[in-house]
Amino acid sequence: MPRPLRIDYPGAIHHVMSRGDRHDNIYLDDVDRQEFLKTLAEACLKTDWRVHAYCLMPNHFHLVVETPEANLVAGMHWLLSTYTIRLNRRHDTPGHVFSEKDTAASREEFERRMEARRREEEDEEKLAPLRQGWCLGSQGFRKEMLKLVEQDVRENHDVALRRESAAAKAKRILAEELARRRWTPLDLENRRKSDAGKLAIAARLKKETNLPIKSIAVLVHLGSSKSANANLHRWTQAASKQERKTGSRTQRKEQGDRKINHTNG
Repeated sequence: MPRPLRIDYPGAIHHVMSRGDRHDNIYLDDVDRQEFLKTLAEACLKTDWRVHAYCLMPNHFHLVVETPEANLVAGMHWLLSTYTIRLNRRHDTPGHVFSEKDTAASREEFERRMEARRREEEDEEKLAPLRQGWCLGSQGFRKEMLKLVEQDVRENHDVALRRESAAAKAKRILAEELARRRWTPLDLENRRKSDAGKLAIAARLKKETNLPIKSIAVLVHLGSSKSANANLHRWTQAASKQERKTGSRTQRKEQGDRKINHTNG
């Protein structure tokens, strides 16, 4: 029974498959595979083909080819005959390499496999949120879950959960600090990078969350992470020194009070 006539026209896209003669291998090693791809590239230059996909199997190949010049038959003839000559010359073997170029059954089988693969990829996309995230649900549900786990997030928990938990906690701390100082977000942004209040907020964020200094610098508008780290270090040292002074004054006052009480007693 004759093979169905393939319709070719400018811009047509074809699935082409060709098997080895008597189902023999058409590539004997990796050099043969590279030689076939090289020959295919030459065919594309000669015919102006556009290869959208290819698959090289041991005893056959698949191509998805667009033919702007409606020259599939001529191009395939050149590709198969040229590769055959080169393969036979390299391995010093005679005879045919390829059998009949294409069949309706082979096209149907290829299309069936491509459809099955497409469905698998769609299923993977649907399951991706479950595999890659720690929580699947609305924004409100995620916020409630973050509140529940915020105090108990550990290093062995999911990376996405740790990152989102730290961001939510930092947002809450920032809101508390702005409210306590009666600042607006614009006030925070417009204050100097070395402002004591901004640095105090940054210090709290560094102490109570696991956000990197780069993220804290962006959140509190401290400039680059390098300058933010330097300013924060100086502020921390000054605050620690002030705290020691305050502690010493308090201690001296308490000692004086005890002496007065002892004398009165």
